[in-house]
Amino acid sequence: MFMMKEPRSIFYLLFFHAAFSLEHIRWCTVSQQEVSKCKDMSEAFRGAGVLPPLECREGGSAAKCAQMIKDGLADAVTLDGRWIYQAGKEFGLKPVVAEVYDQEIGTSYYAVAVVRKNSSITINNLKGVRSCHTGINRTAGWDVPVGFLMDSGRLTAMGCDLPEAVSEYFNGSCVPGVNVTLYAESLCQLCKGDSAGQHKCEASSQEQYYDYTGAFRCLAEGAGDVAFVKHSTVPENTDGRSLSSWAQRLRSQDFQLLCRNGSTADVMEWRTCHLARIPARAVVVRPDTDGTVVFQLLNQGQQRFNGVGTQFQMFDSAAYGAQNLLFRDSTTELVAITGQNYQEWLGNEYLHAVQALSCNPYTLPGSLKWCVVSTEEIWKCGEMAVAFKQKDLKPLIQCISAKTKEECMELIQKKESDAVVLGGGDIYIAGTTYGLVPAAGESYSADDSSSAYYAVVLVKRNLSNAFTISDLEGKKSCHTGLGRNAGWNIPIGILIKRGIIKTRDCNIPQAVSEFFSASCVPSANQDDYPPNLCQLCIGDDSGKNKCSASSQERYYSYSGAFRCLAQDSGDVAFVKHSTVFENTDGNNPESWAKNLKSSDFQLLCPNGARAEVTQFAKCHLAQVPAQAIMVHPDTSIFALYGLLAKAQVYFGNSNNRNGFKMFDSSAFQGKDLIFKDSTVEIVPVKERRTYVEWLGSEYIESLEGMQAPQCTGAGNRIRQRLLMTVVPLLLLCLIQSLD
Repeated sequence: MFMMKEPRSIFYLLFFHAAFSLEHIRWCTVSQQEVSKCKDMSEAFRGAGVLPPLECREGGSAAKCAQMIKDGLADAVTLDGRWIYQAGKEFGLKPVVAEVYDQEIGTSYYAVAVVRKNSSITINNLKGVRSCHTGINRTAGWDVPVGFLMDSGRLTAMGCDLPEAVSEYFNGSCVPGVNVTLYAESLCQLCKGDSAGQHKCEASSQEQYYDYTGAFRCLAEGAGDVAFVKHSTVPENTDGRSLSSWAQRLRSQDFQLLCRNGSTADVMEWRTCHLARIPARAVVVRPDTDGTVVFQLLNQGQQRFNGVGTQFQMFDSAAYGAQNLLFRDSTTELVAITGQNYQEWLGNEYLHAVQALSCNPYTLPGSLKWCVVSTEEIWKCGEMAVAFKQKDLKPLIQCISAKTKEECMELIQKKESDAVVLGGGDIYIAGTTYGLVPAAGESYSADDSSSAYYAVVLVKRNLSNAFTISDLEGKKSCHTGLGRNAGWNIPIGILIKRGIIKTRDCNIPQAVSEFFSASCVPSANQDDYPPNLCQLCIGDDSGKNKCSASSQERYYSYSGAFRCLAQDSGDVAFVKHSTVFENTDGNNPESWAKNLKSSDFQLLCPNGARAEVTQFAKCHLAQVPAQAIMVHPDTSIFALYGLLAKAQVYFGNSNNRNGFKMFDSSAFQGKDLIFKDSTVEIVPVKERRTYVEWLGSEYIESLEGMQAPQCTGAGNRIRQRLLMTVVPLLLLCLIQSLD
């Protein structure tokens, strides 16, 4: 019978089995100096009996080493965050061992934005200020701030030209190391050079504004308004800690940090106020490589070769005439990483920054294939492609025609097309069935960044009969129209999903007619629809066109549904949040509305409470999402938004003199072609990176209520996905019960 061994014995048994399965570990080097240090490390390890044997492989660059490891030609290499992201995303490599630099913060440090204490600058008004950076492509001084500004939609880069975008965003910068022959001179405008004015903008100590200390000096001496440095830079150069003459009188209390949420904080509050936590460099290996073996090898090494008295030093590169070879010289120890996947190691803040930086002009496709679904849209798309090309906007637009929106989704999934504009229900299908993601969205109000409106339940204020959303059965209901979002799909969908309205035989109109005693649902005057869905409708002044989906039915649309309630035809109206304000307090001069007060109405909340009409942001059924441009997950959303952001400068205003109008379809004998005509601007997705985040859980609940699993194709897809999730869990439980 198999006997359980002591846990420690099992560990060593597993370790030695894994160790012997890796006969040697082939370390990949990124420079000739690393080759020399690697060979010395291999020899030192062998002399000390450190196993398994360490061999050295010449890669020449981080990219080549990652490829060699993936191809089985090498086993391990130490990479920084940006390369950990690339190696993880492209080759599936995983981080297994991390460097530690400082016991206080462990395996990370923080990238911060610093301004003077008396400054009015926040992260939200950085555009147009002067900026100080540690150097081009440096993590805290370039990668994180530029990536963060891109990811949050504050900075856009057409054609993924990040230096050009930064030069347009800031009003002068010092970015040491940038090549002024390729990029705008403004990126070196604030640089100082040495004491004689030579070596200006060089990535070396001869440029006085280079590196962390230099970028902070650029701010302290008034050359710039903001400095992008690491969390320890200000304390190290203020309050008498620096011997440099320029820093001796500086006080840390005269500076502050810019936080991601728009606030500011003391320079010592970097743990909670920063742009990103930057993970330490880490050793990466193939997914099938046992990280424990790699750590045990390096742990044995650091115990013997990280201290006085040994000729070889793992964390010192001075003997090779260079810095940070194999490991950073500032490393104090190496530790094992438990969660061995690159996303977890990088963390969301840093991960999103480097995802934005992966917008690369050299890998950008020459054209963006835009999918359209009607003859009129093809005409408009063709005009858009020509107009964009005339302004040298990149990438070029190529129009792809499909019969339906769902065919567009399928083409994008197959990478035969790149982008399509979709509304709420289609966004849901695009996300659930085809795996597409939002790249940008429409905004319909210049002062509303949410790009959406709220669907609400409106009633009259009545102290003697203050019914709640749970008491709707038997009431008379006013709707904007059949199939309309705020007036039908959302309220009926949510009431069905929550079991308040019960459907039989998939007949939603019949279920609604049995739930409410009478209704006005314009457009429900169809064969086989219950007559009481039109019972409250009144038609035009002569009583004709009753229940029609047009302005001839006076209870049609938002204002009509509200009028139905205001005139006591109905007890409840399903409208959008702005409807009550547009038709009360003198805002609507029509006779039926001119004496109405907004304070005479209230909202019914999903939790059973009542609320004032001004509290719609907290008391609503769902936030109705704007249309979004949906793409394949592999498509750079930053390249697409960079194109559209630049395009709307020329073509977004309806009064523009450049000919083409992005948000106007009248020239093509249509309405809402490609984009909605009511669009004010295209906006970035920001943190709403998935279809779920874009639509919101409330809206998805309403969709799933209307798409009853037993009734529709869309519902069947939901049911299939639930089965795919639940059945494996049931099998797992069954297997465990048999153990």
